Amino acid sequence: MKYRTLGKTDWQVSEIGLGTWALGDAGWGEVGADNSKEVLRTAVEEGVNFFDTADVYGDGTSERRIARFLPDSEDRFYVATKCGRGLDPHVAQGYNRENLRRFVQRSRENLGVEKLDLVQLHCPPTEVYYKPEVFESLEEFVDQGLIEYYGVSVEKVEEGLKAIEYPGLASVQIIFNMFRQRPKELFFKQCQEKDVGVIVRVPLASGLLTGKFTKESEFPEDDHRNFNREGEAFDVGETFAGVDFEKGLEAVEALGQLKPEGFTHAQFALKWILSHEAVGTVIPGAKSREQVLDNTEASDLPDLDEETMEGVEEVYRKYVSNDVHHRW
Repeated sequence: MKYRTLGKTDWQVSEIGLGTWALGDAGWGEVGADNSKEVLRTAVEEGVNFFDTADVYGDGTSERRIARFLPDSEDRFYVATKCGRGLDPHVAQGYNRENLRRFVQRSRENLGVEKLDLVQLHCPPTEVYYKPEVFESLEEFVDQGLIEYYGVSVEKVEEGLKAIEYPGLASVQIIFNMFRQRPKELFFKQCQEKDVGVIVRVPLASGLLTGKFTKESEFPEDDHRNFNREGEAFDVGETFAGVDFEKGLEAVEALGQLKPEGFTHAQFALKWILSHEAVGTVIPGAKSREQVLDNTEASDLPDLDEETMEGVEEVYRKYVSNDVHHRW
């Protein structure tokens, strides 16, 4: 496993982290406590030291499972959590000092810590990024020792560009993968100039880029790949990166022609992301030991050559760019 500095923090984080939405038994079908522990154990064994969670992943289940596991190790781990999606209704006015403090306190309890490593606003309405008082509240929490750093998780590049105007912001979590390439045009450069860490989520386009799906693939009723294909529950860009499923399958087949020997589809997709130096860490999710092993091995695989990188961009332009590039 290789490590990179995450923005203005002094953290050396694993290139491949672990996204733990599935470990909350929410949005991906049931994983279960024992299997979740096996996923966490395998990740640690493979050198992962960065874990991303949220207070709404199973209503705190993911946070609590991480808390029960990580204290067993003496190594330094970084746990990034997110808050805000528990608001009902989920509106900009809800992102106020009182509610944010309440969310932070609950996550501290769930994770069993005095100070949270990193708190990220969880894909708030765009209006929130234009409310300085929200970020002033987060600064207060830093001063009070409740959190070490704060960041945001965004849906759109424009939201990320606005967020990094706040000087105390440590990180931006954003969707970036072979099917969602817009962030590399301007956003990454701006993050580097402002020393803001980039955390990449949905790196495998909800599994579509693993090459394991066909037109006949079915998903559990409580899996967002079943119930959110048209954005019925939340932003459609979070499911298959907003790409039409069947069109995505065609693109994956084309990408398979570019995949270097010795790489799995997932490793190819992850190594492509890591080929962009602005990226601090990538947080693929996993529901099994085998998935963790496949993902983490990507860090040590050979770099992709220029011809392969150009080929991936051509597949993007041919199959998905017209549908997604302007939207996020």
